[in-house]
Amino acid sequence: MPLFRLNAICLAVLLSACASSPPSATGASSSNMAGSMTSTGAVVAPQAATASANAVDPAAVQAVKSMSSYLQTLQRFAVTVDLTGERVLSDGQKLMHSAEADMQVARPNRVAVQTATATSRRNLYYNGKKVTLQFPDANYYSSVDYTGTVAELIDRLKANYGVEFPASDLFLLGTPAAPLDNLTSAMNAGQSLIDGVVCDQYAFRQPGIDWQIWISTGPNPLPLKLVITDLTDDARPQSVTHFSWTMRPSFPDSRFTYVPSSSAKAIEMVPVKK
Repeated sequence: MPLFRLNAICLAVLLSACASSPPSATGASSSNMAGSMTSTGAVVAPQAATASANAVDPAAVQAVKSMSSYLQTLQRFAVTVDLTGERVLSDGQKLMHSAEADMQVARPNRVAVQTATATSRRNLYYNGKKVTLQFPDANYYSSVDYTGTVAELIDRLKANYGVEFPASDLFLLGTPAAPLDNLTSAMNAGQSLIDGVVCDQYAFRQPGIDWQIWISTGPNPLPLKLVITDLTDDARPQSVTHFSWTMRPSFPDSRFTYVPSSSAKAIEMVPVKK
């Protein structure tokens, strides 16, 4: 699967899953180049692009690889993910829908994720021994035993249960699951401010999608914004993801274990049909 294709899919599934009814007891469903505007209204003109739109600039590719390598070194962190995606109506009008995800991570094998829209919530807990999906609005939960890394868990949930993991690329970048060998264009699009942080902006093209990523400058290259454009749809719908990082979080280890209340209802996590 192409790099960042997962994020576009995850957003769509997250939005639809959070907006849908809770599962039944039989199963669990799971810059423009003119300039950029800061939060204070000031416009900062980016530098000129360093590569043509039809060339693959090795420096742009290396920037993503360096960011990916840095992400793989993070052992304990928290990140808030704000996701916005476009849905195209039959008459071509676009509607934007939003969701949020709060994630706490302790590598290699612990993660907790809380996802929400205006109408529904879904939580995931993994402590290295058991993974649980919780639907707090319906007071349902579903658990399965599992051991492995967070990255391995992401693949397992998708392949076996059809469960999409929000912002999964944070764990797959820098691994064979997120290759950079099918790019048709890669360029440095200059610098922008994201939440007051100076970022290098890069733009990429690959079959089916265009994507842009804003990476913070300095010794800690974190992704702060990601935009994906779906080229397979004539309407060119986009998804936009903002990342807010906490590098020294104080959550306890118990954060990764779900303890059901006495009124919570256990349901079976049914594997998808192959």
